[in-house]
Amino acid sequence: MCPAQRRLSVRSSFSCLLRGIMEDHLDLLFGVVLLASPVLAISSCSSDGQLALYRFCNLTQVPWVPSTTKTLLLSFNYIETVTASSFPFLEQLGLLELGTQYTPLSIDREAFRNLPNLRVLDLGGSHMRFLHPDAFQGLPHLFELRLFFCALSDAVLKDGYFRNLDLSFHPSFWELNSLKSIDFSLNQIPIVCEQELKPLQGRTFSFISLAANNLYNTVSVDWAECMNPFRDMALETLDVSSNGWTADITGNFSRAISGSQISSLVLTYHIMGSGFGFHNIREPDRSTFAGLARSSVVRLDLSHGFLFSLNSRLFESLQHLKVLNLAHNKINKISEEAFYGLNRLQVLNMSHNLLGELYNSDFRGLPEVAYIDLQNNHIGIIQSETFQFLKALQTLDLRDNALKTISFIPSISTIFLGSNKLATLPNIRLTANFIHLSENRLENLDSLYFLLRVPHLQILILNQNRLSFCNPAHAPTGSLSLEKLFLGGNMLQLAWETGFCWDVFKGLSRLQVLYLNNNYLNFLPPGVFSDLTALRGLSLSNNRLTVLSPGDLPANLEFLDVSRNELLSPDPDLFAALSAVDIRFNKFICECELHPFISWLNQTNVTVFGSHADILCMYPASIAGIPLSSVSMEGCDEEEVLTSLKFSFFILSSVTLILFLMAVLMVTKFRGFCFICYKAACRLLSMDQAKGSGSDVYKYDAYLCFSNKDFEWVQNALLKHLDAQYSDQNRFTLCFEERDFVPGQDHIANIQDAVWSSRKVVCLVSRHFLRDGWCLEAFSYAQSRCVSDFDGALILVIVGSLSQYQLMKHQSLRGFVRKRQYLRWPEDLQDVSWFLNKLSQHILKKEKETKRDGDIQLRTIVTVS
Repeated sequence: MCPAQRRLSVRSSFSCLLRGIMEDHLDLLFGVVLLASPVLAISSCSSDGQLALYRFCNLTQVPWVPSTTKTLLLSFNYIETVTASSFPFLEQLGLLELGTQYTPLSIDREAFRNLPNLRVLDLGGSHMRFLHPDAFQGLPHLFELRLFFCALSDAVLKDGYFRNLDLSFHPSFWELNSLKSIDFSLNQIPIVCEQELKPLQGRTFSFISLAANNLYNTVSVDWAECMNPFRDMALETLDVSSNGWTADITGNFSRAISGSQISSLVLTYHIMGSGFGFHNIREPDRSTFAGLARSSVVRLDLSHGFLFSLNSRLFESLQHLKVLNLAHNKINKISEEAFYGLNRLQVLNMSHNLLGELYNSDFRGLPEVAYIDLQNNHIGIIQSETFQFLKALQTLDLRDNALKTISFIPSISTIFLGSNKLATLPNIRLTANFIHLSENRLENLDSLYFLLRVPHLQILILNQNRLSFCNPAHAPTGSLSLEKLFLGGNMLQLAWETGFCWDVFKGLSRLQVLYLNNNYLNFLPPGVFSDLTALRGLSLSNNRLTVLSPGDLPANLEFLDVSRNELLSPDPDLFAALSAVDIRFNKFICECELHPFISWLNQTNVTVFGSHADILCMYPASIAGIPLSSVSMEGCDEEEVLTSLKFSFFILSSVTLILFLMAVLMVTKFRGFCFICYKAACRLLSMDQAKGSGSDVYKYDAYLCFSNKDFEWVQNALLKHLDAQYSDQNRFTLCFEERDFVPGQDHIANIQDAVWSSRKVVCLVSRHFLRDGWCLEAFSYAQSRCVSDFDGALILVIVGSLSQYQLMKHQSLRGFVRKRQYLRWPEDLQDVSWFLNKLSQHILKKEKETKRDGDIQLRTIVTVS
């Protein structure tokens, strides 16, 4: 039932419950505009003539308020006493809130006589020091009285006048002929018998609460003497929850009130049942509720207890029951015929229990049940006929369980299967018009195609699955009934980038709302929305879209959410026909290309969701974080600016071209000298500082792999210019076999240590290198590291006159030479300094990981001739 309304019919209760569940998932795409009656906001400790708000005002007595006041709120003050003269004559006052005073409260005789039309009196939460027997005289129209958590007990009786009469029911209530609702919860009322409530006999109450009083729990009750406290009364809702009742107390109470008409009985937070792993408190049986057979109970709430096993024919005496709430117990076992006798039950709530398996016989005896809630159990197995015989069943809620198949699903209209372990869907016949399958493990779009073929399906929720794989052999489904489709939180990008399943929305001519948020989309397949002629709302938020083309969106679209994408310079014509759009948190480039969009944004009639402070520039850096509405685009459309720039550009380009050609000739002819001058200038300007590798974990900057026959050349050409141990001016810590390999250790182990302990591996490939097996072995290890780490740690330097053909003859080098760049030792001596600088840059360079999802690697051969 809806908690805010205790007096709903069963039909409206069921509708409210189902609507509440569906609203969790079917909120409008961008919110709804609500037209509500205006609420006049007034400051605290003041009155506007009708509403007097005096909460938290440190009052010690009732303030003066206008005679036109209809609502008076006095909670959270220090009022100690209310007498007959406390209130002025307030004929229109309908609600008085006097509860939760910070000091004990005394209510004197006829304290409210100047409030003749009072309908609701709230004294809840105030410690009642004294309550006169005639306190409520003069309130003929009082409908609801709240006395919860008031510490009511015999101790507050004045002079022992009502020594043998519990204060809760003394004569001050007898003349309240209009009273329909009484709340005595959270007090200390140990027992209520027929004699105390005799003056209330023959009356009808919408709500009576005796919850959280330890009622009948701390005293011994002689029920033969106490008898039925609610004799000859009609109660719409009786709340006796949180009193610590066992099955025995409940059985005694139900027998005592036998015959009293109670539509709704609330017994939540009880201790009936053994719970999980205990056996010290017995489970209720068929005798526990037998006394309610003549009470016509329609709604029974036994939630938040310790029921472990539902015994056979437990509820058979409740012939009129239509709503049964067993949620938040420890139910693990349903005995055979447990629900026999519930021939009129329409709503069964068994959520948040410990059910693991469901059997064919579990729900027999429920011919009229329309809604079964089994969410938040541990159900992994359900026999195929468990729900098939429930001909009136309309809604089945199995969310938050451990189901791996749905072959047991009957022909019903609403199915909740979210948060299970479904990886595939069996080919069964479904007839539902609402299917909820979010937070499962569906990967193949076959499941989506299958569900789109369900006849009469109107709402399909597949959020937060793993839809990412697509079989090419699919024909468009053409569902003519689907209206709302939720596919957020999947991975459709992986499926669409293969080029297949672009027709998944073909034929959905009645689809009105489509969610595709959080799908990693960086493009929209051409024409993917072309058949969605009825689409009104589309969510593409939290994707990676950088551009939207005019033909990407449906023609009749009204609401579009493209927030949190990577749109750079969107075309304003895309949004001109919309009613509302959300474009927050994109990566707008605030240059002249964005000028049309900014102009549209500042003058459009389209509703733009969110604050303009959330629509920001991301580039250039000088205005990053500035709202688009604050960016000036002055001069972007000025033709004279372009004209004046033409001549300047021509002169500048001509001079630049001449200078560039002269520079190329000079560098080509004297490139060695130019490079020496460049290095000298860098040193003078302190520009040649080592970049450093931060928290580099490598022992060596580079491992030089070469044939020992080339050692003398390597020493003169490289080591003396690069290795720090040869000269303090050198920057690198290099590793090579002759110096750094550990004598006596296995040669393979030395090679492995050198490869994995160095940031880069430099292989000096000469004719001797190609004949040296150890060198080729080291090359293989370095190449393996590149593959495993996806980096460019291997640097190949060709030494001598080795041709491309000679390199390609070696199988181990062939793949590298084809796909990766390599260096060649210069033949001209004036290029040696440049080459050493280039090699140093390669050694210092930190490689980024490369994407391997279809990108084409470009092969570049750097050759110095």
